Amino acid sequence: MRNIQATYLLPNLLTASSVFVGVLSIIASSKGEFEKSSILIFLAMILDGLDGRVARMTNTTSKFGVEFDSLADIVSFGVAPAMLLYFYVGHEFGKFGAMVSAMYVVFGAIRLARFNVSTNLTEPNIFIGLPIPGTALALVIWVMFFKEYNLNEYVISILIFAIIISILMVSNIRYPSFKKFSLSRTNILKLLISSVILFSTLYIFPIEGFLFLITSYIIFGIIRAIYNLASRKVWKREINN
Repeated sequence: MRNIQATYLLPNLLTASSVFVGVLSIIASSKGEFEKSSILIFLAMILDGLDGRVARMTNTTSKFGVEFDSLADIVSFGVAPAMLLYFYVGHEFGKFGAMVSAMYVVFGAIRLARFNVSTNLTEPNIFIGLPIPGTALALVIWVMFFKEYNLNEYVISILIFAIIISILMVSNIRYPSFKKFSLSRTNILKLLISSVILFSTLYIFPIEGFLFLITSYIIFGIIRAIYNLASRKVWKREINN
């Protein structure tokens, strides 16, 4: 009986840890410790990825766990990145900076609410709208990139980027999900080789590598949406003719 209770406790403990780390990130941002804040958000992402997988592996998923996870996400991937954004650059632009940071949190909350009510209605291998952990990662990486290369003259572009990804969160643009995928034996070697190359590159160029990956992911969804829209228009035109 105690083992069963422990298995139910573990995923929720990971979720609680994600919230705790998110709050620490907010405190670090308020002190101007932006690198520490960014690392803590990354840690929150790892914990967030583990809690769901542990729950599925131990067959301890619950409605409470789902709701708790969403509340954790709005703290760790909504408020924490927004505070990083505000304290790093937003405060320099007055009301505009505060508005962008607030909009990011509000749209993130809408994204999570829509995800919760539509989980059973969508395909398991896609996200409708940019997922909030992806936007948090993008925001953190952009801040780290600008800080690494001292691009202080162009920091307003981070606010513009934040507006774009905030809108993408509540859009109908579809993004691939990597939570569930099948892998044939013939592709295991290819995946292994690709993974070694990828992680080696990220080890040498962590900021630039993650920046390239997450930005490519965001652009991929936009390009695919434009392509599908254009294909649909061509198809309708051919039918009408």
